Amino acid sequence: MPAYNAGLTLEKTYKEIPFDIVDEIILTDDCSKDNTVEEAKRLEINHIILHLANRGYGGNQKTCYKKALEIGADIVIMLHPDYQYTPKLIPSMAYIIAQGLYPVVFASRILGNGALKGGMPIVKYIANRILTAIQNLLMNKKLSEYHTGYRAFSAEVLRAIDIESDSEDFIFDNEMVAQIFYQGYEIAEVTCPTKYFPEASSINLLRSAIYGLGVLRVSVVYRLCKWKLMKSKLFSNKNRK
Repeated sequence: MPAYNAGLTLEKTYKEIPFDIVDEIILTDDCSKDNTVEEAKRLEINHIILHLANRGYGGNQKTCYKKALEIGADIVIMLHPDYQYTPKLIPSMAYIIAQGLYPVVFASRILGNGALKGGMPIVKYIANRILTAIQNLLMNKKLSEYHTGYRAFSAEVLRAIDIESDSEDFIFDNEMVAQIFYQGYEIAEVTCPTKYFPEASSINLLRSAIYGLGVLRVSVVYRLCKWKLMKSKLFSNKNRK
């Protein structure tokens, strides 16, 4: 659970986690300005890691994944503690990986129109669809969306890609997806309802525009590397075993 100012929603998220199949909870606090850490301690979350300085959304995830591999996780699920995504999908996502069907599972807000039903702003929805269409074209894939923040990974995948070479900002998610596809792994999707409300995390218009440009850059670099017309540190440091 990569956390930043999630004090108001952490308990709601935590209480819906299916502990019959979840062994460990890792919360990394990215220098929150609210009571996120106090709430995590009150809930007695297994592993609480504090960043002394704000590293950003990507940097927060890097700490989570590193810790998960250190404690021997087989399946790692990234869940935002802002209650935008329901933890009730964890069993379904984990089952797909545990059965060897797919090594990565995304919870898609687009399948089943969950995004619009949950209140996603129409501008954000249109931008999501346009970016996803371009990414599918350049990466030769057919995901319904690349921008969900609810993802499950086998430990094998996390070891096979070099997330330390990725950005520590929001574009981290898309660089990670590109690395997964570049290493030859496939991604499954499940329909996910989502909620948009004041306490749920979001980025402003300027950050969204920068993110969109970053997504296009990652997709173009991916295609050029696939065609062997250029090299990038994103795709050169690790190999699938």
